[in-house]
Amino acid sequence: MGLKLDMENFGLTTFSRDGKLGQIDFALEAMSKGESSIGICAKNGVVLASEKKLSSILIDEESFHKVELLGVSKGVTFSGMTTDFQALLLNGRKEYHKYFSKFKTPITSRRMAENLGKVMQEATQSGGVRPFGVSLLVGGYDNDGAHLYQIDPSGAYFGWKATAIGKNMMNMKNFLEKRYTDSIELEDAIHLAILMLKENYEGEMNEVNIEIGIIGTDKKFRILTPAEIKDYLKEAEQSNILALTLPQ
Repeated sequence: MGLKLDMENFGLTTFSRDGKLGQIDFALEAMSKGESSIGICAKNGVVLASEKKLSSILIDEESFHKVELLGVSKGVTFSGMTTDFQALLLNGRKEYHKYFSKFKTPITSRRMAENLGKVMQEATQSGGVRPFGVSLLVGGYDNDGAHLYQIDPSGAYFGWKATAIGKNMMNMKNFLEKRYTDSIELEDAIHLAILMLKENYEGEMNEVNIEIGIIGTDKKFRILTPAEIKDYLKEAEQSNILALTLPQ
């Protein structure tokens, strides 16, 4: 990002001369170098999709996931540092079950985003810590419908109709602006997410190196199996969806 490496960039709670916290910029840079992740809020559900590249063929692919459950009705994916995501995932799951135990109803998507954002924001104004080098996409289906939220290292969270984080996120967002409609159905959103991952994937994309999670009107978030993803990839190829390209 071309940031000047002076002392104010190393002081987490010290603002620079232009009113920025350098460490947050560095955290956003770490996120932008992470594997691409996509969230699409459809008329009848939410799709979360992400690349899943392993550093070695010897790694057990079942020991690591890019799309995870926060609770029965909530899912999350990320771009950035895996260890930071795992810490936030544990926190989010605790909040989900804590809320359910107290109120006997699932936590809303907005409340979940707010809680995760609070944890991330506190890391930006405390001594001896650093910001989380990760951005999150949280999807859920509440009593008032489907919701998608993005939470950034600063702790800021916003509701989105569709968004992307990680590598090539600006190209993918520009593409979403042209292709997304409020009337998009869940099945079409899955195909759109696959298209976007395919066009940005370096190498050959298959059912093993991507993950997709969905939630519909049943309010149950689930991660698609490799066999299901393989079927969607075949459907996309047969309908020529993958022949489209993202704008340069």
